Formats: sequence, C-alpha cells, structure tokens
Amino acid sequence: MSKGTIVITGASSGLGAEMARQFADLGYDLGLAARRTERLDDLKTEITAKHPNARVELKALDVNDDEAVFRVFKEFAADFGVLDRVIINAGLGKGAPLGTGRYDANKQTAMTNFVAALAQTEAAMEIFRAQGSGHLVMISSVSAMRGMRKTITTYAATKAGVAALAEGLINENVKGVDVSIIYPGYILSEMNEKVAQRTKFMVDTKTGVKAIVNAIEKRKQKALVPAWPWVPLGFALKNAPMGVVRKLM
Repeated sequence: MSKGTIVITGASSGLGAEMARQFADLGYDLGLAARRTERLDDLKTEITAKHPNARVELKALDVNDDEAVFRVFKEFAADFGVLDRVIINAGLGKGAPLGTGRYDANKQTAMTNFVAALAQTEAAMEIFRAQGSGHLVMISSVSAMRGMRKTITTYAATKAGVAALAEGLINENVKGVDVSIIYPGYILSEMNEKVAQRTKFMVDTKTGVKAIVNAIEKRKQKALVPAWPWVPLGFALKNAPMGVVRKLM
C-alpha cells in the first residue's frame, strides 16, 4: 500500500532524481516533472524495476512556463486524486558578479529560482487549500542565510526569496497544510560538479539527499542539511560580521 503521493519538480537529475529514488524506497507514489523527459523515462524504469508496485507518473514541465505549471499540477492532482506533498526543487545555478555584463544569466536564474518557484507555490497551494491538506516543501540553500558574493550573488538572493515565500505561509498557518524550508549545504549534483573538487564540506548526492529526505519526513519547518556542519555554520553565516562570512563561504 502506498505511503502517499509526492510531486517533485526538477526531477530529471541531481537532488530531484535522488529524492525520487529515496522516497520510492520509503513506499511513496511519485509524480515527477522536468524538461528532460528522456531522463525521467530512465528514472521511472530504474524505480519500477526496484519497486514493481510503485506508481510513477511523468510529465514534461518547463517551470518558466506559467500556464504549464498550473496545468501540470492540476493534472497530477487529477491523476492521483490527492497530492500529499509537493517538493519545489527545480532550479538553476547560473550567475555572474553584478555589473559584469551578464545580466542575462542572472535574470535567467532569478526567473527560474524565484518567479517560477512562486508559480509552483501558487499551483500547489491552490490544490492544498481545496483538499484541506498537504505538505509544501521548498528547496532553498544555505547560501540564503546571507548575501553572497560574485557568481552566487543572484542565486543566493533567489534562494532567500524562496525561503521568505515559505516562511510567509508558515506565518499564515494554513489549516491542514504543513510547510518545510530545506536549506541544503554543499551536496554534489550536476549543478555544482565542476567546482566540487575545490569546495569545502561537499558531500555525495546520496548522503546529502538522505539528510534532506529525513528532514522532510519529519515535516520540519526549517532544516539545514546535513546537520553537521551546516547547523552551526548556518548560525555563523546569519549572525557573524561580513568579514567572517567572506572567510566561511
């Protein structure tokens, strides 16, 4: 018997794909959405080979297409009857220092990571409000703790925005709806593999996602993951003088 239904956006690779694997291991049915449908097909084949009774529904989705976001979320709700959890995970890591001629890259990151996240939040919350239940999970980043420099300035700002959206819903306390903000630390994925070798505190995808999944399962409102070293580092990032923050990140 299924433990429930989870929709994951950006599920074709990285954290999204590994979350799908680990939630399938826990007994959930899955609605997986991404632009790269051939990768979703491969992921479904992998999951159903391991879990023949698992239900895995796939949908092509560019989260920057507002109409598609609302349509696809409604289709998942119709397919499954009830959506127990939606994980807003799709994102970009592009960026350049402000004022260096790469507004295009920074805008693309801002649109995908924040504006598209707003659309997904709207679509998920419409369904949850109608159901009277649900669990909204927003994937932020430890970089959201403080303004970051150079290539991740815009990325960090978008992830802070995502966290603020979720916190607003926590403040609203919508009846029957739980909201979780997940702040992943440095977890290896396609987004960061080019810089992984020179990044402190990087953990492999499976280990990092296990920490994410555990926090989500506990329905924590806020979780820095993995807890070590990110809980103490997150406190330092949020409260230390900027000179100290520069040395930490």
